[in-house]
Amino acid sequence: MLQRLGEGLICDPLPIHPGLNADVPHAPIRTPHLTVEEKKLALKNALRYFPASTHATLLPEFLKELEDYGHIYMYRFRPVEYEMKAFPLDEYPALSRQAAAIQLMIMNNLDSKVAQFPNELITYGGNGSVFQNWGQYHLVMKYLSVMTEEQTLTIYSGHPMGLYPSTTDAPRVVITNGMMIPKFSTPEVYDKCYALGNTQYGQMTAGSYCYIGPQGIVHGTTITILNAGRKYLKTEDLSGKVYLSSGLGGMSGAQGKAAEIAGIIGVIGEVDESALLKRYNQGWIKEIAYSPEECIAMIQRLRNTGSKGTSVGFLGNIVTLWEAIAQHAEDTGEVLVDLGSDQTSLHNPFNGGYYPAEIETIGAAQEMMKVDPESFKSLVESSLRRHVVAINRMVAKGMRFWDYGNSFLYQASLAGAQVLKKKGTLDFIYPSYFEDIMGDIFSLGTLNLIESVSI
Repeated sequence: MLQRLGEGLICDPLPIHPGLNADVPHAPIRTPHLTVEEKKLALKNALRYFPASTHATLLPEFLKELEDYGHIYMYRFRPVEYEMKAFPLDEYPALSRQAAAIQLMIMNNLDSKVAQFPNELITYGGNGSVFQNWGQYHLVMKYLSVMTEEQTLTIYSGHPMGLYPSTTDAPRVVITNGMMIPKFSTPEVYDKCYALGNTQYGQMTAGSYCYIGPQGIVHGTTITILNAGRKYLKTEDLSGKVYLSSGLGGMSGAQGKAAEIAGIIGVIGEVDESALLKRYNQGWIKEIAYSPEECIAMIQRLRNTGSKGTSVGFLGNIVTLWEAIAQHAEDTGEVLVDLGSDQTSLHNPFNGGYYPAEIETIGAAQEMMKVDPESFKSLVESSLRRHVVAINRMVAKGMRFWDYGNSFLYQASLAGAQVLKKKGTLDFIYPSYFEDIMGDIFSLGTLNLIESVSI
């Protein structure tokens, strides 16, 4: 089944272009604003993986990808002769069992049931890349198939830099991603470097090949919700209580399952229907609401029956739901949400990590990203301000809110939202989950460790 994995790039003849898979979501089109000279450099960096005899065919193809998508993904080399998924370890063509395990991890990250944008080699977070292009995928898989347990492969942002002699005790692979000089580490410079083929954002587990899906943070999210109940609501029993957040793609997809385990009613907003349906079909959420009104009715039903451990996925922009729930509280006095947070990918706010409430569909938002990125950025900032206003209205009614480490408060502050205690500082009015909610757990663990050590 996998006999061709170890052959590297197949260039004589070139493989037939398989086109894009219409059955999977695709990454938003990027707008890196390259100059003519920068486009030439991007093409040179892409063509270096291929023999000169193929350049006449590949050059116009890669240029079209760069101009149409803002990046050279090398779609022609997307594997179609075998299924992209994690196979049993013994089925991988490798001399080293450790190398085979890494091949398995790579293919798991790119499985369409796992990856956010599998054709673009993006696993989660909007830009968390396994490789920059399919050429790198084939080369790395080739090196992994021929290396021994006395060699180490070094990889930088998907690019295999070399296969070096080492020892059996050394790592089989050493990886780094996203290295940027701090002075020039801005979104604009990063976007250019990614388009040039110089760097990629590997997230924590995409570019290091060890992504295990939302289950990777179920435990942490569960503990956070439980401890928030203990600290903020003064109870161990979260029956009939409601936790409202957003994000069902990637690791944020853990929120519904964590809510069920913690015994709370979890309501999670998601603007991307494919991501929501994926979690629903996988059993990570139990019900779906298609409008703020329907969602409010569901919350009322679940609260009134004292439901314990269930989840609702709201299909729509989370800002509209926050606003509807805040308005409901002010109109009726009924506060439907006890705990709130956010898990949208705000490390990547202007290229698909956060969609503004002012645009009705995700398709329209992605089109604006491409043709008018400045207006899109302005709408994201406007939406963040609306988002915070609605949260603040709910907090005034007694709800507790925290930042989940996704740059929500930071990006909201840059957008001019009212999240700062004092202007000109980064002292936020809401706490970080890690310091405020999880801090007690970690400090107690440290104290117990200290006390257990005899001096």
